[in-house]
Amino acid sequence: MPQADRIITNAKVLTMEPDAPRAEAVAMAGDRILAVGSTAEIEALAGPGTDRIDAQGGTVLPGFIESHLHLFIGGAELMNLQLDNLADPDRMRDLIRDFAAAHPDRPLITCQAPDYGVFGDRAPKALLDEILPDRPLALVGHDHHTVWANTAALDAAGVLHGRETAPGHEVVMGEDGLATGALYEPEAYAPVLALGGQARMMEGLNTGGEPDPAPTAAEREEDLAHMKRGLDHVARHGITSIVNMDGNLYTLELLDELRRRGELDVRVRVPFHFVPDMDESELSRAEEMTARWNDEWLASGFVKFFMDGVIDSRTAFVHNDYPGQPGFRSTGRFEADRFAALATKIDAMGLQIAVHSIGDAATTRVLDGFEAARRANGDSGIRHRIEHLELVAPGDFARLGPLGITASIQPPHAPGCAGLPLEPTLTNIGRDRWEDAFAWQRLADNGAHIALASDWPVSPVSILLGLESATTRAAWTDGVPDQRFTLEAALRGYTIGGAYAEHTEAIKGSLAPGKLADIVILDGDIEATAPTALSKMGIRMTICGGRTSYSAT
Repeated sequence: MPQADRIITNAKVLTMEPDAPRAEAVAMAGDRILAVGSTAEIEALAGPGTDRIDAQGGTVLPGFIESHLHLFIGGAELMNLQLDNLADPDRMRDLIRDFAAAHPDRPLITCQAPDYGVFGDRAPKALLDEILPDRPLALVGHDHHTVWANTAALDAAGVLHGRETAPGHEVVMGEDGLATGALYEPEAYAPVLALGGQARMMEGLNTGGEPDPAPTAAEREEDLAHMKRGLDHVARHGITSIVNMDGNLYTLELLDELRRRGELDVRVRVPFHFVPDMDESELSRAEEMTARWNDEWLASGFVKFFMDGVIDSRTAFVHNDYPGQPGFRSTGRFEADRFAALATKIDAMGLQIAVHSIGDAATTRVLDGFEAARRANGDSGIRHRIEHLELVAPGDFARLGPLGITASIQPPHAPGCAGLPLEPTLTNIGRDRWEDAFAWQRLADNGAHIALASDWPVSPVSILLGLESATTRAAWTDGVPDQRFTLEAALRGYTIGGAYAEHTEAIKGSLAPGKLADIVILDGDIEATAPTALSKMGIRMTICGGRTSYSAT
């Protein structure tokens, strides 16, 4: 056996390999794992030039796989004011005014994640006009499906008097004929965020198209900096692979440029985002992206859809009327027949499908489409995915397993987890449906493959926070089933489960000889840490492809 380039010793190794789940040390050669075993076995592979890493008794795991995030947007939004679910209008006013004063040249003051209830019964622009009357101001909801703007921003963006949008997107209008400041979904809020120079980074999410006009050299460098900032941020959290859930050619071109510069230290998958107003012929762009990028660092190979919005803004497509709104259930962004036809075609093309689906009616429509593809094409084995699955019709839980679907779910999204308030989500779901909501364990028990994620920047990207949320979530009331995962199941969701969802379990997601040397070292023993303290653990080192991508020292 060749000599190891690097070895990790003094470790508690959790391999995620069922036949050899635990070890004491790991050896690497080049970008691959050379061996996993006892300290003596691994020390025997070391030589004079071997780099020795002392884990100091910490847990060593496969590098975390983050199965759903938005890298370009997240990297840019690290520069914005983080409100962290703030619900106090007075405190919010002080923070925003201080931030605005510190950034006098910004054309739009952009803030992230206020509490949904901070406006009370007032029109959002009324409060925001009091806070900052003379400069455009926008607050982005934690779920990124709602933006609230002041009058200056609405006017500058040309939406103060309304804007025509597709179903499911809305510039909310007041009785005075002017926008209230609440903007639901991308078609409504994109003109406001564009004021702050965020148009290019939002194209992959909003339209699936390319920046127009093409970025200047200076703008491209700015975008590369946003992307690199995002990559560095996720590497600090032990992440070695990500699935970016918005995409276009430009996103992959930026990442490829970073690779040429030697600055790509996280593996990335990027989809082609198909939106409702596209013609089916545009799927050729998905084929182009897959042909150009299909390696261990950059890959495409899948098509992303949005079937609906979110529960908090009542844009999720549901089977039952929203409480207090008789007859209102929102809508699906794709009609049933059209989605079934698209799913059948994409499946026949050999491409994976990932669909944002939060409401139960949305998920029923998605499952119907996947079943149509199965009837037409047989079992392709492509492992299509549904993202979020926050409310599922009782009869639909059992449909995922037989169709081989991965449930890509986000533990920090559940009301009461990761600092999220219970409202307005629980009210919007309705008490009689709580047992069908965020039903993680029920999905797993019905045979769905599980991949876990954060949806960053919707939630913090910290995998340790995700693990804490997955293992400690409390039932909202008596009679609601316990949906928590065990620590082992949650760890699998962030490692081998994520790899399975990508079709990459043969090369990553566990620690075994021949697999990619993607490794995270924690600063303590994760199995000896109280579940409520998991988020307080630290990342000692992240290794991707045998190279250190983050070190705490």
